[in-house]
Amino acid sequence: MVFNNEPYKQELETSWGFACVIEGLSQTILFDTGGDGKILLANMQKLGIDPGTVELVPLSHFHGDHTNGLENFLEINPAVTVCMPQSFPDSFQQRVKGQGAVVKTVSSPELLFDCVYTTGEMGQAIIEQSLILDTPRGLVVVNGCSHPGIDRIAGKAKEVCNKEIYMVLGGFHLGQASEKRIQEIIRTLKDLGVKKVGATHCTGDKAMELFRRAWGDDYVDCGCGAVIELAQQ
Repeated sequence: MVFNNEPYKQELETSWGFACVIEGLSQTILFDTGGDGKILLANMQKLGIDPGTVELVPLSHFHGDHTNGLENFLEINPAVTVCMPQSFPDSFQQRVKGQGAVVKTVSSPELLFDCVYTTGEMGQAIIEQSLILDTPRGLVVVNGCSHPGIDRIAGKAKEVCNKEIYMVLGGFHLGQASEKRIQEIIRTLKDLGVKKVGATHCTGDKAMELFRRAWGDDYVDCGCGAVIELAQQ
């Protein structure tokens, strides 16, 4: 996790937003870019992650705490494909192209490369995409804010890949949700067979605690600087 408002490694700077780097595939992914490019790049440097190794930058949704870091990142490495929901404003797409990046828009679920899928556009008021990683342990679903509902996103991932879900992680956007709603989501994720959960960013303290209780030792800390090594899970 290279950008997050939830702390983990004290030497990293926290700020509202989310970004994570996914390594070990044929392409290195930067999923979302946080709300401040200088913080993003500084955290990557402290973690020993070279921005120049990134080839794909999927953006979950058009909110500044997930996209504002992109401009500074592209100044360092414009040789990437930025994958965004089709509904992103044309002006934003043109700015990204103007910095030298390739823009790929998505609307429906599709394979991006190897074992990496997008859910395609989900939601109504706020359109969002999530990533699905098809790993030997099962599906790993990576989310920015889960505005369409983390339960619906998980169900979509299972539908797209027709495999069991190993882990869901990222922001779950439950800061204003009632305990009843949070418990409903927990039950749905349990029914879907989700083995591990890493709730962070906009999930909210109450919801994070309820997820931690529900999954116990299978709750994964996803604060800023946390590293999740699937081979060792």
